[in-house]
Amino acid sequence: MAETLRVLQAIAGRKQGGAEAFFERLVGALRRVGVDQRVAIRRDDARSARLRRAGFEPIELAFGGAFDFVTPFRLRSAIRDYRPSVILTWMNRASAAMPSRRLAGDRAVRVGRLGGYYDLKYYRGCDHLVGNTRDIVDYVQRQGWPAERAHYLPNFVTAEKAPAVDRATLQTPADAVVVLALGRFHPNKAFDVLLDAMARVPRATLWLAGEGELRPQLEAQIARLDLASRVRLLGWRDDVPALLAASDVLVCPSRHEPLGNVVIEGWAQDRPVIVAASAGPAALVEDGRTGMIVPVDDAASLARAIEALVADPARRASLAAAGRSAYEAAFTESAVVRRYLDFFRAVTA
Repeated sequence: MAETLRVLQAIAGRKQGGAEAFFERLVGALRRVGVDQRVAIRRDDARSARLRRAGFEPIELAFGGAFDFVTPFRLRSAIRDYRPSVILTWMNRASAAMPSRRLAGDRAVRVGRLGGYYDLKYYRGCDHLVGNTRDIVDYVQRQGWPAERAHYLPNFVTAEKAPAVDRATLQTPADAVVVLALGRFHPNKAFDVLLDAMARVPRATLWLAGEGELRPQLEAQIARLDLASRVRLLGWRDDVPALLAASDVLVCPSRHEPLGNVVIEGWAQDRPVIVAASAGPAALVEDGRTGMIVPVDDAASLARAIEALVADPARRASLAAAGRSAYEAAFTESAVVRRYLDFFRAVTA
C-alpha cells in the first residue's frame, strides 16, 4: 500500500502548539515507512526549514481566512498536480479550504483532523473526520456526523532520551524536587492554579516552560505569592526531553484540555504525572496507577498531590513505570503509524 498511497497534508497553525508539533512528527513518521506525501502549510520560515530538513518541499500558503481567495486556488492547483489518494487537513482553517469533490477529484478521500471540540461547519467538505481522543469522536457523532465516518487516531510522542538539562543553568539546586509544567500561557492551561498550589508546597521548585498573553499576570502572581525563589519561567523550549530528564514530576493543571499530549510525553520519558480532571488527561490517566487526577480549579487538591509525590520517591517511580507501560501499549510512533496506515487503507479501498 505504501508504494501507491499519496497523501497531501495541510495545516494552517500557530508557530508553536501541540497540533503543529504532532503534524511535523506524523509527516516525518509516514515518510520513514515509505508513504509518498506533499505538505501545505501557513507561511512559517522555521517550520519550512524543519520540513525541508526532513525531506519535504512545503507548499507555503497564506491561509488568510474568508477573504483569502488565493489559498484555496493554490491548494486546488496542488491537488490537481499531485492527485493524492488522501487529503488530510488539520483543524478549522485548513479544513475550511478543502475543495469540493468535483474540484478535488474523485480519487481523493477528504479527511479532516480535529484536536478539539470544533464547529463542524468548517468540515463540510470532508468525507471522514479523525479525532485524536475518543471523546472528540463521540462529540462529532453527537453533532450528527455519521459514526461510520468518524475515527479515533491517537497521537504519538518520541521516547528518545536526551541528557538532562543542567539544573544550575536554571538556578535550581541539584537536590530540589522539580515540578515541570508545559504549555501556552492561556487561561485554559490553569497555570494560575498551579502557582497557588506551589505556594502550599515549600519543598518543591517549579519550571514553567511556555509563553503567551498571560505572562504579565503570572509574573505578578509569582511576586504576590513570594515564589520568585522557587519558580522559573523558561519561555518556549525545544528541549522537552531534556527538561523532563532533569525534573521529578510533570503536572498538567488544565481547565480545558482535549488531549493532554504532555501526559504522553511524561510517560514516554518515565516521569510521574499529575493532571486536573479535564477531558483529555482524565481519559488518559488511570488515577492512582498511571498518574494522579485532581479536580479542576482546585489548588488545595493539586498541592496535596504534589506534596505526596515530593515526599515519596518510591511512589513517583511506581507511577512512572505504569505510565511508561501505558505509553508503550498505545502511543509509540510504530503503534500510531500502523493505525494511520490501516485507516488510509480502509478509506481508500
